[in-house]
Amino acid sequence: MKGMIGKKIGMTQVFDDNGNIVPVTIIQAGPCHVTQIRSKDKEGYVAVQLGFAETKPTRLTKGQLGHLKRNNLPALRHLREFRIKDGDADVAEGQEITVAVFEKGERVDIVGTSKGRGFAGTIKRHGFNRQPKTHGQSDRERAPGSVGQRSFPGRTLPGQRMAGRMGNERVTIQNLEVVLIDADKNLIAVRGSVPGAKNGIVMIKPSVKARTK
Repeated sequence: MKGMIGKKIGMTQVFDDNGNIVPVTIIQAGPCHVTQIRSKDKEGYVAVQLGFAETKPTRLTKGQLGHLKRNNLPALRHLREFRIKDGDADVAEGQEITVAVFEKGERVDIVGTSKGRGFAGTIKRHGFNRQPKTHGQSDRERAPGSVGQRSFPGRTLPGQRMAGRMGNERVTIQNLEVVLIDADKNLIAVRGSVPGAKNGIVMIKPSVKARTK
């Protein structure tokens, strides 16, 4: 079972073997603890639940503490589930998982929560073009334009691209290359950007669309 919970530290750059600059995102991955293994007979699906980031017991509810106490685990702030195939649960409850499960050069998918941009218009949110600045317009420059039809159907169809809340949603970036692994400091560096702000919680999983060179 490969998968970890991590915290985005920030971006930097490293040099590869050919002397080229590679932009990377540093993630503090783990150590994670296996808090529960969900089975198809009991829960209806197969998954491994991991816990990350020790915290004060007073910051968790009694139910959360009791859930962790079953396996004598410390107070863990973040819990995430990783779906696996039936029979692939090669870990046990209470086991610790480190960044050593990944290898340099491996491709991973990273799931995070994107930065919230607040209420945004159609130009910023969807890349619309502005309206003409001339011919008598006064306040229509950044307006979206027509969103409906004529008397039939006489309403705005659902799913139209309009202004609204932008960002602050679950985003998955696929096929990121693992450039560096520091097992002593529990750090992993991936090539490219990772969704979310600094100190945001992310999930690292093996890539489902890994490209082979």
